[in-house]
Amino acid sequence: MGAVGPRACVVLLLLGSVTLAVAFGLGKAEDDELRYFLHSYLTSYYYFLSISLGALFFVTLQHVTRAGWSVTVRRLAELLAANMLVLAILFLPIVISVIQGNGSLYRWADPQVVAGSELLQHKAPYLNSRFFVARSVLYFAIWGLLGWYFLSRSVRQDRSGDAKLTQRMERFSAPALLLFAATLTFASFDWLMSLEAEWFSTIFGLYCYSGAVVGSLAAIILLAMLLQATGRLTAPITVEHYHDLGKLLFSFVFFWGYIAFSQYMLIWYANIPEETSWYLARQTGSWRWVSLLLLFGHLLIPFVGLLSREVKRRKTLLGFWAVWLAVFHWVDLYWLVMPSFDGTSARIGLIDGTCLLGIGAVYVAGLVLVAGRRSLVQVADPRLEESLTFENT
Repeated sequence: MGAVGPRACVVLLLLGSVTLAVAFGLGKAEDDELRYFLHSYLTSYYYFLSISLGALFFVTLQHVTRAGWSVTVRRLAELLAANMLVLAILFLPIVISVIQGNGSLYRWADPQVVAGSELLQHKAPYLNSRFFVARSVLYFAIWGLLGWYFLSRSVRQDRSGDAKLTQRMERFSAPALLLFAATLTFASFDWLMSLEAEWFSTIFGLYCYSGAVVGSLAAIILLAMLLQATGRLTAPITVEHYHDLGKLLFSFVFFWGYIAFSQYMLIWYANIPEETSWYLARQTGSWRWVSLLLLFGHLLIPFVGLLSREVKRRKTLLGFWAVWLAVFHWVDLYWLVMPSFDGTSARIGLIDGTCLLGIGAVYVAGLVLVAGRRSLVQVADPRLEESLTFENT
């Protein structure tokens, strides 16, 4: 990845910019005050953000557990986690819509809507444009600093071979995990749950976290396979590393299902109208079929598919399930966001495709710039030998 020249970055940035401009034009043509465009944009934006956030969790988890097996794959997660500047820039359309008092995306941003809702008036000290922007800046500052801290220390160790840098990252990883958990939870409240601000769920942050880890693990697996297909990392990353990545992917597929069931079961059992309204929209019309699609496509089918040890040790099969779950992670986010736009019928159109392609192209361009000419594997980590000779038992 580091060998990709700046010309490729320029091409990706141009592709992304043009495609997003097309998406914006299509959104204007809808004549709905950009409601469709903004909801679709948020879906694809959060998809790529969640990949970087899940990668940040992966990096901190490896350090806090002092894991040796993951050394040769950790740099890929570090690069994904450090790709926050481009994500902060891509967040600007959402910030602008909130600052303008446009309720097309977040109804609570429109003063007239708030004036007509007693519940939103009670939530106004938290859900207001200034505080929303301030919190968003704080989230990106923390994520950006955490991602850059781990990557910069890791790269510095490549040059110096100083084992103390690993010890410092390990000591810092515990508070970093706490910061990560708090910011991801509140960001999911702010950016996703507040789309329907009258509804709330205290487990929603954990739901978004579990999905982000699934998406990031799928991305790490596919990125490693892509690099190996181009002749990079052929020796450092072995079937043993894919096996462990597959085990983690399997575990978080199950964890996602457990959290999804827990949230649904508690709301269904209580049967409080203020809580069930959110699920009601997702169980009527064509959204009912999307809900069933998630049940089978994000949980039951990949659970069975990843259960076998052999699947995790065969790149072709593991790659298939990584692609499968990368797709269904986007479907999951679409299911979270788009019923706020249209609660009667699910549809996927050109705006959704162009938003996904445009944001994805800009995201990949940022990832290539972050990678630069850095080594794709840590060459001086004190546990490198353990990772190179690692075998599953």
